[in-house]
Amino acid sequence: MRKAKPRKRIILPDPKFGETVVTKFVNNIMLQGKKNIAYDIFYGAIDIVKEKSGEDGLEVWKKALANVTPSVEVRSRRVGGATFQIPTEIRPGRKQSIGMKNMISFARKRHEKSMSQKLAGEILAAYKEEGSAFKRKEDTHRMAEANKAFAHYRV
Repeated sequence: MRKAKPRKRIILPDPKFGETVVTKFVNNIMLQGKKNIAYDIFYGAIDIVKEKSGEDGLEVWKKALANVTPSVEVRSRRVGGATFQIPTEIRPGRKQSIGMKNMISFARKRHEKSMSQKLAGEILAAYKEEGSAFKRKEDTHRMAEANKAFAHYRV
């Protein structure tokens, strides 16, 4: 390669829980650099989850995130004029990123009053292994399973 690989940025832990994963999640929620608003949304959602489930909100969120995180995906590859969907393992950083982005994007599409309530609803749904973000993971896994026959084309 001509250029050096870019350095990994160090992500500081969040102020309330001291977790770097929370900061990554908040960075994905954030729009137009409004990080304080993103933190308010996240902490509000965690409080709602704690209230509704009666369990520790952060632990429920971690379990929900694990439930919507895919482990395989399909990638398109051209072999002899035909395009095949090839199932591939996802590296850990990308897994986490996909899970977070799916959860946030489907939370935004929900029909509730505030973003905190939408996010809390999606977290609780993912925790119970239901909801749109979990369905997306299941669909991804199903596609990978269906195209298992083309796994030998992997690069």
